[in-house]
Amino acid sequence: MDLQHKLESKVVAIIPARYHSNRFEGKPLAEICGKPMIQHVYERAMSSPLLSRVAVATDNERIADCVYAFGGEAVMTSPDHVSGTDRLAEAATIMDIPEQDVVVNIQGDQPLFQVEVVEQVTVPLLLDPALSMSTLIYKIIREEEIDDPNHVKTVFDRNGNALYFSRAPIPFQRDPESPPPPTYYKHLGFYAYRKGFLLTFVSLPEGEWERFEKLEQLRALEYGYKIKVVLTKHDSIEVDTPQDLRRVEEFIKNQ
Repeated sequence: MDLQHKLESKVVAIIPARYHSNRFEGKPLAEICGKPMIQHVYERAMSSPLLSRVAVATDNERIADCVYAFGGEAVMTSPDHVSGTDRLAEAATIMDIPEQDVVVNIQGDQPLFQVEVVEQVTVPLLLDPALSMSTLIYKIIREEEIDDPNHVKTVFDRNGNALYFSRAPIPFQRDPESPPPPTYYKHLGFYAYRKGFLLTFVSLPEGEWERFEKLEQLRALEYGYKIKVVLTKHDSIEVDTPQDLRRVEEFIKNQ
């Protein structure tokens, strides 16, 4: 789908990357098959024909120097940001991205993401200028993910707009003896924002449900904004620990 030639809005990807992590210090620089993880993510993003620009937003000079070394673009941001979205918004401002352009948030710890998902999460905003935000969901096929709070579940209306996100299993099946069981969908950490809305979003006070669940996308819902959810067939492995890193490396070697 050659959307860039048909529509006025351009699409820019920003990859938030911070050095300090409670579970995995220096994670973006961890090597996978001879390359730092951030390079794997950056190169996959660059292979998307929809993106006019890709940049890494970081608060650490070691990460920025790494990105420069492999020929990428890095944007230095404040070390005081609470979330990756705050870092994303500052980078989008520094990069002087126009208000109507689309900013895609690509997680820096997903080195195996399928390039197709960039288009999937972006197309709703390109086709509907009134839409502010979209994200991806995936049908859960591994039962252990249903009760795992690290895998965020979501429910949505018949128009594909999110109703709620939760670390708890939603929907709750009141009568488990009455088949069939519900279908569960998990949220994948890919977002697309209209740049103007991105700045609005980070200016909103923390939402009550966000505070409980520690899920910042709930802030948008609580303040009355729609989030379009797009069902993808592509799951994505996140690297949260050194063990995850070895799993990704084995996967690449087997390919």
